[in-house]
Amino acid sequence: MRTLFIFLFTAGLLQAQSPNRNKKETNNDKPIILGISRELRSEILSEKRTLNIYLPEGYNAKDTSRYPVVYLLDGRTDEDFIHVVGLYQFNSFPWIDRVPRSIIVGIVNVDRKRDFTFPTTVTADQKQFPTAGHSEKFMDFIEKELQPYIDKTYKTSSSKTLIGESLGGLFASEVILKRPALFNRYIIISPSIWWDNGSLLKFEPGSKYPSVPTDIYIGVGKEGLAPGENPHVMEVDANLLAEKLKNLWSKKLSVHFDYLPQETHSTISHQAIFNALRELYPAK
Repeated sequence: MRTLFIFLFTAGLLQAQSPNRNKKETNNDKPIILGISRELRSEILSEKRTLNIYLPEGYNAKDTSRYPVVYLLDGRTDEDFIHVVGLYQFNSFPWIDRVPRSIIVGIVNVDRKRDFTFPTTVTADQKQFPTAGHSEKFMDFIEKELQPYIDKTYKTSSSKTLIGESLGGLFASEVILKRPALFNRYIIISPSIWWDNGSLLKFEPGSKYPSVPTDIYIGVGKEGLAPGENPHVMEVDANLLAEKLKNLWSKKLSVHFDYLPQETHSTISHQAIFNALRELYPAK
C-alpha cells in the first residue's frame, strides 16, 4: 500500500509538471514592461541614438503633474538602465518617499570613448583611442537636441539629473565645469580624471556659474592606480575634484564626497547611486 501511494504521488507530481500543463500556464503569461526604447535622429552627431525611457507609475500625459528627469549615461539595459530605474522606483515608494517619481532617460552608447572624452595630449592614448576627444559635440547633442526633445515629448519639470560612471563620470565632471546650468543634480561615480594626465583638475571655468543651486555627489571605491602612462590614484583624483568644486561658486554648489572602501571600480555603481539619493534628497 505504501509503495502504491508513493507511485501515485510521484505520478501526480509528474503530471503537474508535464509539458502540457506548462504550455497551458504559458498561455497566461504576460510580459513585464519596464519602459520603452526609441530612436532619436541627431543632426549634431550625424547618427541615430537609442534612448531607453522609464515613465514612473501614475504618469499620465493628460494630467497636470510634472516629473524630474534623470539622464543616465551608459543607459543600455545590460548596463545601468534597469538597476537605476529600480533604485529610483524603490526610493519613490509612498512608504519611503525620499525621491520624487522621476522619468529616467538611458542614453545607449555608440562610442563612449568618443562621446565622453575631450582631446588628450597623451600620445599613447591618442594611438590607443583614435576616436576619442569629442565630448564637446556630445554636450551639444544633450543641450540642443536631447533635452529639448524630452521636454517636448514628456511632462517634465525643471529638475534635471546627470549620472555618469568612469568615463561617464569624467564627462559629467566636464559638464559641471563647462556647462553647469545643463543639470541641477550630478551623480558622479569613479570619474576617470586621469584622462589627459588629469588636466580637468587644472581647468578654470572663468565666469560661468550655475543658474540655480546645484547638488553634486561624487562617489569612489577602493580602486588604486588608474590606467595611463602617469600614475594617478582614482581615490585621490576624485577627492581633488570634490575639493576643486567646493571652492567654485560656493554659494551655488553643494558637494558631497563619498568614499566606499568596500567597493571596487566594478562593484561601486549600485551602492553609490543609492547613497547619492540619500545625500541629494535628505529624509523628510
